Amino acid sequence: MDTFLVLKALAQWALPPASMAVGLVIAGVLALMRWRRLAWAAAAAAVLPTLALSWPPVCDALILSLEKEAHAQAATQTCCYNAIVVLGGGVTPAAPPFTLQPDLGDGADRMWYAAQLFHRGVAPRIIVSGGGFMADNNGGPATTEAEAMRRFLKDLGVPDRAIVSEDKSLNTIQNIERVRDMVNDGRVALVTSAYHMRRSMAIAERLGLKASAFPTDFHLPAEARPWWENWAPSPASLSWSVVALREYLALLFDRRRGG
Repeated sequence: MDTFLVLKALAQWALPPASMAVGLVIAGVLALMRWRRLAWAAAAAAVLPTLALSWPPVCDALILSLEKEAHAQAATQTCCYNAIVVLGGGVTPAAPPFTLQPDLGDGADRMWYAAQLFHRGVAPRIIVSGGGFMADNNGGPATTEAEAMRRFLKDLGVPDRAIVSEDKSLNTIQNIERVRDMVNDGRVALVTSAYHMRRSMAIAERLGLKASAFPTDFHLPAEARPWWENWAPSPASLSWSVVALREYLALLFDRRRGG
């Protein structure tokens, strides 16, 4: 099985809310076996981390640490790149017959920012990178991330002739490896979410892609939120915490190299 799929599956079950479900099942089994103390310990170990990660101060600490590095890496040169590269992850492709239109997620800021950079003259073309598990190149619904992004960019006023699609990759390493093969020694403006920029730039350096960081999709800090939202656990905080933890896990364990 592909390492990417193994890592995805492990991360899915190692992090909330799936990890809480697994822990509670284990607690239930221990309770049935009359190991009550172990059952309570397993239940606490399942529930408490999920509650902690749902708490906004914990979420902010995790995600803002990644975004601080994105701020530090952000490019100051805003012209003369060979291409603007938008990494996959900002949109969910269509999945016929269940959904016929792509779903714009939080990362859709990536396309918006790429269109802005293009209209400013940062580069003459945009490379959109990202495949799909249900890819079907039949001219119908946009079943790859690259195709979904291409259509969105056209709606944002980017000419079709200026958009180049890389629609085979399924993860960040493949995104960058395939883009590197497309641009060779050309320098690119790399657009992705701020929390994802540290890992993306590390992979770009490792694989020999000459990239400058253009982060977007920043998390809203505590100062910009109503005070009561900063102390009440919430699904949104849990979601951001899990996103950050996945990045940290990938930085720690993913040492794959491209060809």
